[in-house]
Formats: sequence, C-alpha cells, structure tokens
Amino acid sequence: MASAGHVIASGASRAPRRRAHSSSGAPLDPPRVYGLLLAVLVGLAALFLGRKMPIIGGPVFGIVLGIVIRNALGVAPLFKPGLAFASKQILQWSIIALGFGLSIGQVAHTGAQSLVVTAVTMTTAFVSAWLLGRWLGIASRLKTLIGVGTAICGGSAIAAVTPIIKPDDHETAFAISTIFIFNIIAVLSFPLLGHWLHMSDAGFGLWAGTAINDTSSVVAAGYSYSHAAGDYATIVKLTRATLIIPVCLVLALYQAWRHKKQGAGDFSLARIFPWFILWFLVASGVRSLGLVPESLNGIVHFMAEFLIIVALTAIGLSSDLRRMAKAGLRPVMLGFGVWMAVALSSLLVQHLMGTW
Repeated sequence: MASAGHVIASGASRAPRRRAHSSSGAPLDPPRVYGLLLAVLVGLAALFLGRKMPIIGGPVFGIVLGIVIRNALGVAPLFKPGLAFASKQILQWSIIALGFGLSIGQVAHTGAQSLVVTAVTMTTAFVSAWLLGRWLGIASRLKTLIGVGTAICGGSAIAAVTPIIKPDDHETAFAISTIFIFNIIAVLSFPLLGHWLHMSDAGFGLWAGTAINDTSSVVAAGYSYSHAAGDYATIVKLTRATLIIPVCLVLALYQAWRHKKQGAGDFSLARIFPWFILWFLVASGVRSLGLVPESLNGIVHFMAEFLIIVALTAIGLSSDLRRMAKAGLRPVMLGFGVWMAVALSSLLVQHLMGTW
C-alpha cells in the first residue's frame, strides 16, 4: 500500500495527464474539490487537537499541520487550485461567520471602559512594528501582518487583512507562527505576573484582553486568574476584535493611494475594497437585533471556527519552509518587541488611570 506522502507527492507527476483541455487546446486547472477536501480533512484533525489542547487552539494546529505536510510530504499541483480558493475565499467567509457571534450591544458597556487602553495599545503596536521592523529590515507586508496580529486579535486579524495586502503564503504562516509563540508565553506567564502585581479581577481582565493576541489564549489566561477576570477579559477582547473593521478600511484606502501613486491605470478601489468586512457588519447587526436564535449560537460559533481552521490549514499547506527560513530570527524579534511594547503600555495606562 502506498504511503500518504507518496500519494500526495506522486500526484505531481500524474496531475498533468489528468488535466482536461479547453476548445483552444489550453490545459484547464484541476477542480478545486481536491485541494478543498485535503484542507477539510487536515482541518478536522486540527479541530480535534485543538479541542484536546485549547490553549493552542485549532487554528494554530491547522497551520502547523499544513506546514508539516507541505514540507515533509509535498503537495501535488492537483491540490493547488482548491488550496488557493480555501486560503482566500473561505478565509473571507470565516470572518463573516464570526460576525454572527458578536453582538455589538453585549460589549458596549465594558468595551467603552476599555477603549482608552485599547487605543493606546493599538497605537503602540503599529508604531513599534513600523519602527522596529524598519530597523530590522523586515519586508513591509510581514511587518504589517505582525503589527496587526499583535494589535488586534492574532490569527483572526491576520486572516482579515490578508485579502487586502495580499502577502505571500509563507509570510502569512510566519506571522501566525510568530504570534502563536507569544500567545503561549502570555497564557503561562500573565496569571503569575497578575498575582505578583496584586491586580484586581477587572484590572487583570483588561490587561489580558488588550495585551494577549488570540481570543482562545485570552480566555485561557483570564479564567485561570479568576472567573470574573475571565468574563471581563473576554468582553474586552471581543470589543478589541471589532476594531479590525476600521483597520481593514484604512489598509484598503492605503492600497488604493499606493496604486494610484505608482500609476497603476487599471486599479480600482472597488476591486480591492474588503467587501467581506461590510458583510461582517451585516452579520453582527443581525446578531445584535436578536435574529439569530439562541439555540443556533453553538452551531454558528462552530462553523466560524471550522472555516477559519480550514482556511489557515490551506495556507499552511501552501507554505514553503525554505522561504520562511530565509527570514531568519528577525520576524521573531519583531514579534517579541511589539508584544512587549503592547503588554507594558497596557499596564502603564491602567496604572495612570488608577484601574489596576
């Protein structure tokens, strides 16, 4: 019996013979179903592992498993159209699905209290990413991904801006992997530091919600401190996540200005505008109006989670570790520097406001 690696890799030699041809004789791309099926199957494994180890989470397992398969076994050209579709289109669908689980009214009160700290930490993240990234000589798109991921909500924010700035798959994978490293460090260290600093439940929840990247890691750190801290941290984190909307719009406008400055005559803002963000707003509005039955909340949350796992798995399956290795340790240094700046600025603002 052939091994899985042989099946995936050997398809590279058989795929051209299976291609259909158009009436003009040009080869047609293989159907998307093969790549989609591969991403879904690996995504199911990632979902299972994420349930077993929620501190890491399914999205991170998805991109890690994808990278391992891509670089250890190889992925045939037959799978590439489906993987490209999953890493872009399904990525956008996952962001829209997240909107159905985010009620604007639910987070308004707590969110308003956290906006000052959130504004400071976001500004700190973007400024430090730009300055430190420039000093380290890191490419603009990777610098943006790490800055956005640290400022807002880790992998979800990176997923949201990816269709706008269009980084290479290895840049997206590297950014998510870098963010993941500091998520784990935060989950393990924040509760200990919070107790050492004698922080209140609300103070720790505000710190965790504004300084830890992914929602799963915020929840893990918050509830390991106390139940009240966990509740507060989760609401702050959801509020912070909504700021991906203005960030995406600003990035889209910047892309439009850049293309116009470079004289790209065929450029259209409508073509790069993140329309999926508007659908995210519609989905959030539907949830806020109570049009999503409470009985469906679990299903909606699961679908949003699984879609993003499939999309990130497809990105991992398209990522070349050899290209990632060329970047060296500099992106990790950038991620560490930005994360430390955000964590310390959050503590400083709370201390000055007396909300510690």
